[in-house]
Amino acid sequence: MIAKVVPQVSVIVPTYNRESYLKQAVDSVLKQQGCSYELIVIDDGSTDNTHQLLQPYRDRLRYVYQDNRGVCAARNRGIELAQGDFIAFLDADDFFFSDKLAAQIALFSAQPDLGIVHSGWCRVDSEGKKLLEVRLWENIPELNLESWLRWKPVLPSAMMFRRQWLELVGGFDSQYTVAEDVDLVLRLALKGCKSAWLPRLSVGYRQHEGSAMGNALSQGRDLSKLLDNFFSQPEVPPSIRLLEKQLRYGTLVWIAWYLYHTGQKREMLYYLQQSQRYSNYSPVATAISWTESFAEYSRNYGEKLDVDSLCLSQEWQELMRWLVKCPV
Repeated sequence: MIAKVVPQVSVIVPTYNRESYLKQAVDSVLKQQGCSYELIVIDDGSTDNTHQLLQPYRDRLRYVYQDNRGVCAARNRGIELAQGDFIAFLDADDFFFSDKLAAQIALFSAQPDLGIVHSGWCRVDSEGKKLLEVRLWENIPELNLESWLRWKPVLPSAMMFRRQWLELVGGFDSQYTVAEDVDLVLRLALKGCKSAWLPRLSVGYRQHEGSAMGNALSQGRDLSKLLDNFFSQPEVPPSIRLLEKQLRYGTLVWIAWYLYHTGQKREMLYYLQQSQRYSNYSPVATAISWTESFAEYSRNYGEKLDVDSLCLSQEWQELMRWLVKCPV
């Protein structure tokens, strides 16, 4: 009897109506070398040609169709089916670079206490053209509970997880629609899961109208709820609880910037007003802090903030009038 080979890595690709990009994602997995893997595609109720597109690959992957239940349920179904000791997720509109899996497995082998290996990524447009290289380890060298909370440097497609940790925390929480990945790493870190950077680019992260990051309002709602839920937990360390005010402030300002970046200025105004509740600055210093933060977030996104356009906007002027009336 021939013994069945258990893969080292289970690659889980959740997909929903992504036929335009899915082939590149699948091909990028099947080109991986240097480690053993299985590929599991969870079709979350697609109504396009996903089923037909995957027919030629059926002997090289596991295809599972389910009614549409969202990305959390799709990824969790993949975790249930996985045979590997390690889990790599790949969103259907992203793609792996050629040595992604082997390089991350090598780091796990060198550091057996790790539960997460993260890497950099390359932002690309809908056609796959490079927009920006993201090397977050240069500014966030250590991945611990505080840095996950403060910076939220999360991209599932660029990460690999030890499966036992995912099973310990129960996978993804479906109450979140676009911040489920941040919630996952916070729960893992709170349990003591150690993380490290693989300091190289390993994935192409596609930016297009249908991508999750395009839904700024959902991001805002999810991140606000996430912080409420996180700080309600009694096991949050005292050192982290002392940072709650500044962490809430920074998160709300980031949400406001992203809303401004996506053209939703009225919503931006609301989140900046909310952030003022957690500001330790005077009204003038708060306004400066907002502007500097917007400029920094824009730089991290590979763009330059037009400060004049921001400060001369109707919403910003309204915000300044509101701010000077706030009690110090």
